[in-house]
Amino acid sequence: MLITAKNIGFKRDGRSILNQVDFSIQKGEIVTLIGPNGGGKTTFARICLGILEADEGDVIRSSDLKIGYVPQRLRLGKTLPLTVQRFMCLRQNVSKSALRSALDEVGAGHLIFSQMGDLSGGEMQRVLLARALVKQPDLLVLDEPVQGVDFAGEAALYQLISDLRDRLGCAILLISHDLHIVMGRSDRVLCLNGHICCAGVPEQISQHPEYARLFGPERAAQYGIYAHKHDHDHQLCGSVHEGDCDHHHD
Repeated sequence: MLITAKNIGFKRDGRSILNQVDFSIQKGEIVTLIGPNGGGKTTFARICLGILEADEGDVIRSSDLKIGYVPQRLRLGKTLPLTVQRFMCLRQNVSKSALRSALDEVGAGHLIFSQMGDLSGGEMQRVLLARALVKQPDLLVLDEPVQGVDFAGEAALYQLISDLRDRLGCAILLISHDLHIVMGRSDRVLCLNGHICCAGVPEQISQHPEYARLFGPERAAQYGIYAHKHDHDHQLCGSVHEGDCDHHHD
């Protein structure tokens, strides 16, 4: 496993944000954290990354783990004179070949001399993704990666993220409060609202009572889940076997 988190608890100003959260991710896997705003998704990701320290529980990271992180928001002034090339090099030493390769990987090579303030929402997200890729990470953590992107752009970005996993073999932790086609791009989905409400493969999570309770049955049903066929059955816990799988949630 690249990261294993056990019994994570976190409080802020005396209020419980996370309670007994377990999580793991392995190489080549896409895991999506979904849940309502305020459910603790970003806080939990930052604990996994070591940005925040949990009040309870343990996080175990593999040795020499390289992580690329795309934060939820990046605010740059429109008048700030900053090219994409210069932005890619901020606070990190990057060779020109690595910089160009990362931009080309996400289809943004033509933007290298563009001003950051002139980028569209979709272009900005591709540049942020390229910056996270430049060090060839083992794990990509993407926090709400389609902010400011229209629906067509969202579909293209999620397809790109899936393709990156296939080409580079890295694991991807995708954080979202939006359902859309996110779940169909995932190997596993965890629904987080202070604790893990349900976890498993997308097709089963979309039918789970806790999922419908959080998002509402009508809203949950309207999002397209791109099914993928298997020659075996998945249990709700994500294991592959024919028997029953007990799943408990608070």
